[in-house]
Amino acid sequence: MKDFPKDDDAWREKLDPESYRVLRQKGTERPFTGQYYMHFESGVYTCKGCGTPLFEHHSKFHSGCGWPSFDSAIQHGTIREVRDTTHGMIRTEIICANCDSHLGHVFNDGPTETGLRYCVNSVCLDFLPEP
Repeated sequence: MKDFPKDDDAWREKLDPESYRVLRQKGTERPFTGQYYMHFESGVYTCKGCGTPLFEHHSKFHSGCGWPSFDSAIQHGTIREVRDTTHGMIRTEIICANCDSHLGHVFNDGPTETGLRYCVNSVCLDFLPEP
């Protein structure tokens, strides 16, 4: 387990205002604006809140939805799924299993053999390039 802030004041100190709004208050960034939307370098995407590895570059694909999309998590158990009934919809929210930060949502309309599309806010991610 990685270290991460335990209280709200510490989260506010650690994160920039937009990352705090999305990661801790379950917001979303505007579509087609995120740093990693059209990013296809080799490496690993990690949770901005705690540094936990979440997705590998080879699971990323261009979905056209406006946010980075992945077809699988890096490892089973790194992402938790929670039923989300906000905004008059029924969706599946995805949360970092280590620090409980909101990442985005997962949908069953992915184009690969997994059938999944993890739709993730760029501000929730950091990227570690392959050496």
